[in-house]
Amino acid sequence: MAALESVSALLWGPASLAAFAGAGLYLTYMSGGVQLRRAGAWLGGTLQRFARGGAAGGMSPLQALSTALGGTVGTGNIAGVTLALSLGGPGVLFWMWVSALLGMATKYAEVLLSLRFRERNGLGERVGGPMYYIKNGLGKRWRPLAYLFAAAGALAAFGMGSAVQAGEIRSALSTLADTLAVPVGSGFALAVGLATALLAAAVLLGGVERLGSVAALLVPGMSALYIAVCLAVLFVCRENLLPALGAVFSDALSPRAGLAACAGWGFRRGVFSNEAGLGSSPIAHAASTESDCARQGLAGIFEVFADTIVICTLTGLTLLVSGVMGGGEPTTARNTAAFSLVLGERGAAAFVALSITLFAFSSLLSWGMYGSRCFAFLSGGRFGRAYRAAFCAAALMGALSEPGAVWLASDVLNALMAAPNLAALILLSGTVRSETRRFFGKNSCR
Repeated sequence: MAALESVSALLWGPASLAAFAGAGLYLTYMSGGVQLRRAGAWLGGTLQRFARGGAAGGMSPLQALSTALGGTVGTGNIAGVTLALSLGGPGVLFWMWVSALLGMATKYAEVLLSLRFRERNGLGERVGGPMYYIKNGLGKRWRPLAYLFAAAGALAAFGMGSAVQAGEIRSALSTLADTLAVPVGSGFALAVGLATALLAAAVLLGGVERLGSVAALLVPGMSALYIAVCLAVLFVCRENLLPALGAVFSDALSPRAGLAACAGWGFRRGVFSNEAGLGSSPIAHAASTESDCARQGLAGIFEVFADTIVICTLTGLTLLVSGVMGGGEPTTARNTAAFSLVLGERGAAAFVALSITLFAFSSLLSWGMYGSRCFAFLSGGRFGRAYRAAFCAAALMGALSEPGAVWLASDVLNALMAAPNLAALILLSGTVRSETRRFFGKNSCR
């Protein structure tokens, strides 16, 4: 465990965060500041395309975006933000916004390239992601980077994508039972693990169409519910909203925790939340029936906006305006205390447990797709059902164990995904520039 902690701290230290920030700045330049100058296109345009239908062997733009959002909108949007604010202070929110602003350009480039260099597999499905834009965009001598990404992604899916998420579901439901004084037997964890594994299997073994349909129902619904309750808290505590925002900006530049700690926690939470630069969600976007790579890239910008600017910000502000950010351990009990202002103690406990359960399960489903695509790249498309069955079995094991070591191993694997992906984004930035100019120059689509 100590060795994993040391390796994780090294891989996700200041140099790593600087690499994410530097890549975001460079891709902002190469894309012509698309996240700033084309806000109407990625915000309004993405919302307008949600009504499009899908086609055989693929997902509609809404389904692809929902699947990608399912992987990014997770328990970190609740517990992760609480931890970051506890350790870094209110200014963490400001640095999360900076991270998201840069991450928008990174995610745009990832998604654009995933469609630009995607392929059809043996089933006729659209497949793409970093392993494909490395292989097809950079050539044979760079192929080892594609295999490194795919191997790390296939393994990380078992940990962060399956076992950890199932453990979060079990923990949330167990906490709810304790709050409501409902006795649970010794088989509770096993029951939760079996239910999670079977539900995941029912979705994942049905292929991308079933996953897309479930994601399009689950992700927008759970996000809308969470946003609505957060807004209700902000309305009840509206007299504290302006002071809270003032604290965010003032603390960002002169933080009590120190500028390095504040900015570090803000950037780290932003990167871990929206996963811009990690290379995971472009795998889902590549399955979209959208034919224009730049247009789907705009949906990637929207993904970061929804995850970090909207949901993480609302989580942070509800904590700040409700006055629950005092001393003590940073746990979801603080979120429960904030939501109890509008839902009552029992209602808030149930809401937090439901939110964590749905967020974790949606992340599990999305990572099931990511891991399967990575494994298919390595295996030539063979043994796909066996991999998905093993992924679901990992969920059962995760519900029965404490995932501390699994989290650390996943951090290491995520770094091994990010390194080749960021390198490929820089090397293929010329393609990002040319496709962006083509699209906004209103030339014909590919």
